[in-house]
Amino acid sequence: MNFLQFDFETHNREETEKLVALLAEQGFDGFEEDGMTLIAFVPESKFNNEAFEKTLERFSILSYAKTVIENINWNQQWEEGFEPVLVDDFAAIRAHFHKPVKNVQHEIIITPKMSFGTGHHATTYMMVQQMKAINFSGKAVLDFGTGTGVLAILAAKSGAASILAIDNDEWSITNAKENCIQNNCKKIIIQQADQIPLSDEFDIILANINLNVIQANLSAMVAVALPGAKILLSGFLATDKSALTESMEANQLKELKTCTNKEWLCILCKK
Repeated sequence: MNFLQFDFETHNREETEKLVALLAEQGFDGFEEDGMTLIAFVPESKFNNEAFEKTLERFSILSYAKTVIENINWNQQWEEGFEPVLVDDFAAIRAHFHKPVKNVQHEIIITPKMSFGTGHHATTYMMVQQMKAINFSGKAVLDFGTGTGVLAILAAKSGAASILAIDNDEWSITNAKENCIQNNCKKIIIQQADQIPLSDEFDIILANINLNVIQANLSAMVAVALPGAKILLSGFLATDKSALTESMEANQLKELKTCTNKEWLCILCKK
């Protein structure tokens, strides 16, 4: 499968973060940063030029170079620059070749095949950070858009009784299964799906995706959420807050806490 590589020259960190969010919604699934250069990858089959041009219109000046590459060794890509992620004293996310991290409650070992889901991105970091204050003991958990499976794994390590982790990407499903085995997490069921199954009910729902997917699936999340269930959402920018609040109100969700990291938001709500 061929990939398209775009090298963008950005002007500041905020612009880079905004560009990552917009491109992720279009199917870009790998990102690297080198100073003020953002390198973004997208499978050639998923590239939509019209949507891409509309994204560029949201920036005053944004120069880029485009390259077609036959394939990517994702492991080599992330191994060259991947460093352990430490989220307070709660969790450490590292690769197998890193030394064990001491003085944290939970250590997660992953081998991601793409850049998202390693914990480096602000949204994943906030999700992990907010999970510290949630009681997972004995709970049924849904991880919607699991990616590398890192949030599902953390839920399991935090005492969840059962976890259903779903994603619509075959590559992510394979990777999440590998990471679950590596962390000896036997309570996680991983399924490839683009819709939330309505046959189960959950105490906690985790969704770190993007605004469009969250809005399209929020009513389904509420439908499978037990009374009093906690729903933790991220993957959207601060400028999306009003749109998401409107969707939450329409689904009768109560906002409990909102935190920010750079231009990104993470919202904890309750049914």
